[in-house]
Amino acid sequence: MQPVVETLAGLERRVEISVSMADVEKAVQTELKRISRTAKVAGFRPGKVPMAMLERTHGAGIRYDSINSMVGQAFEQAIITSGLRVAGAPKLAPKTEGQAENDLSFVATFEVYPTITLPDLAALKIKRAVTTVGEAEVQRTVDVLRKQRAQHKAAEGRAAQDDDQVKLDFAGTIDGVPFDGGKADDFPFVLGQGRMLPEFAVAVRGMKAGETKVFPLPFPADYGGKDVAGKTAEFTITVKEVAEPILPELDAEFAKALGQPEGDVEKLLTDIRANIEREVKARTMARTKNSVMDALVAVATFDVPKALIDSECEARVAAARAELTQRGVPNADKMPIPADAFATEAERRVKLGLLVSELVQAEQLQAKPEQVRARIEEFASSYEKPAEVVSYYLSDRARRSEVEGIVLEDNVVQHALAKAQVEDEQVPFDQVMETK
Repeated sequence: MQPVVETLAGLERRVEISVSMADVEKAVQTELKRISRTAKVAGFRPGKVPMAMLERTHGAGIRYDSINSMVGQAFEQAIITSGLRVAGAPKLAPKTEGQAENDLSFVATFEVYPTITLPDLAALKIKRAVTTVGEAEVQRTVDVLRKQRAQHKAAEGRAAQDDDQVKLDFAGTIDGVPFDGGKADDFPFVLGQGRMLPEFAVAVRGMKAGETKVFPLPFPADYGGKDVAGKTAEFTITVKEVAEPILPELDAEFAKALGQPEGDVEKLLTDIRANIEREVKARTMARTKNSVMDALVAVATFDVPKALIDSECEARVAAARAELTQRGVPNADKMPIPADAFATEAERRVKLGLLVSELVQAEQLQAKPEQVRARIEEFASSYEKPAEVVSYYLSDRARRSEVEGIVLEDNVVQHALAKAQVEDEQVPFDQVMETK
């Protein structure tokens, strides 16, 4: 008689499985005979150890393994017969009542994958990000590159402003007591680059060489220095020098400094435009992809297996610990990180993953080899030796799989855009180029 799978709430199922103790004992005896041929016990030659002794030393472990194996096989057979797809590992509990004589019975509780009905893509509303790259955007990028290579020249009587390099002495105290890292002489930094806390930069802005100022500075609660985090210090600063930026000319020397070997300014500008267009394309595509995925997950009404959500949460916790370890945080492996903090995002990711997987299968959107190669070649074109980069990715299965995943997502996005109600959304260049 085949086990009957019982439907509980939602995606949860339950099935009773049994194994015959006679079959267990038969498996135990077979295994004992096998190991008796080579078992080494003091006082006995190999193959001559009494079975009773082997039973005492090995029987319990073999019996445990045999029961586990048979229960697993029985569960697997029940699942195959029922045609279900199990999500996560089942939870097994011994049956305490109504157990047949000479049998071991267990109750397995598990979850199954949901039945997914694909949404009508024509009803989806998607925003496609569009950003224009013109002469102004190229010039703005050139200006940034020139600022990055600026030389600073001391300017007498100049009030400090953004992009100026300021040299100063500073000393800070908390409750009148100096603290580690709170004092420096002839300390240089460039205003407006975000190197200093905003309150520090605001205090320096407008000061001239020879001027002194005292001001309060509240350290953020999450500041890296634990001794000062969340506390307010009093700083005294004396400006020693204000140096204005002298930008390099847009000439052959500048072009060579940026990797244009002939010093051809026009070729440099062409390369800069190509790089900007490539980056804008990638970032607008990422925004559009987010819009597609948001639209898909919004119409996904099926239940999600809790086992898959828990697994995703565990993966996020592990990733968080790895990041903390990489940043040098002590005892990151023991730091309490509640998995529940990732539950909402984990459920979204799992639900989206299930829906996208179903869509890929239904519409044959898998990544094709020629698509993968084209994507790698596109990526490699920004490197000095593109052929080596292409070979690097194609020669390794793991790296190639990463690109396959990207292409698959692109296929889903393009398929959705072809079917859905799409509205082009103009995104300003500065906004699309913000740090991801």
